[in-house]
Amino acid sequence: MKVRIKFAKSGIARFIGHLDVMRYFQKAVRRAGIAIRYSGGFSPHQLMSFAAPLGVGITSNGEYLDIEVEDDEDTATMKARLNQVMAEGFSVKSCLVLPKEAGNAMSLVAAARYTVAFRPGCMPQNPEEWFAGLISFYDRDRVNIIKKTKKGEKELDLKPLIYELKSYVPKSYEPESAPCAGQPALSMLISTGSTENIKPELVLDAYYQYLNQERPAFAFFVQREEVYAKKEPKKEGNFHADDFLPLEAFGRNGGCLE
Repeated sequence: MKVRIKFAKSGIARFIGHLDVMRYFQKAVRRAGIAIRYSGGFSPHQLMSFAAPLGVGITSNGEYLDIEVEDDEDTATMKARLNQVMAEGFSVKSCLVLPKEAGNAMSLVAAARYTVAFRPGCMPQNPEEWFAGLISFYDRDRVNIIKKTKKGEKELDLKPLIYELKSYVPKSYEPESAPCAGQPALSMLISTGSTENIKPELVLDAYYQYLNQERPAFAFFVQREEVYAKKEPKKEGNFHADDFLPLEAFGRNGGCLE
């Protein structure tokens, strides 16, 4: 009765904040005729949980929400019905049945992968060399930076929170960012979740501080590619890319009550 929905957010939808995305999916589920379960009490609400908020202005190929449903509708049919009512910039990529004991998406989030590329007109003469310099910078034993929090500022060592940095050449982006395709970009797998959460911009800021420069406000295109959970939830210490699984790996296709 638990279903995990994976969706993409692109185009003009990237300017919609997290709370509005939540409200949007509440209405979309109703329009699609999905038999979602509601809480009890005097003010019932849909049983829906999102994995990790996405920053405004960032596109994504891998966002997640969990819902609970009443009937045994096939997940392929559910995906098709949702996509029929999706607004521009949203598309459902999969609907998967979760085992009863599965934790909700929000509680599982441990990491996320991002693509970072220079926007057209902001690219240095040799972007591949620039990204290589950033990767080399993070080879040091410690990478300290001042992070702003709700309680003020604190010094943070980014090194253990960055699980992978690599340069590559993406084949494509969303349509309005197509000029970036074929140019060197950075893939970063970083800590995400309720305990240690860092953003791609913080990774860039540390390198710009090292260069004694200020990061240009709109020089980079950022896209979230996937959200991950730990393979071994209780494991502590240094993590690497192969210590994580995409959130969709915990579900399966089929009828909801099979």
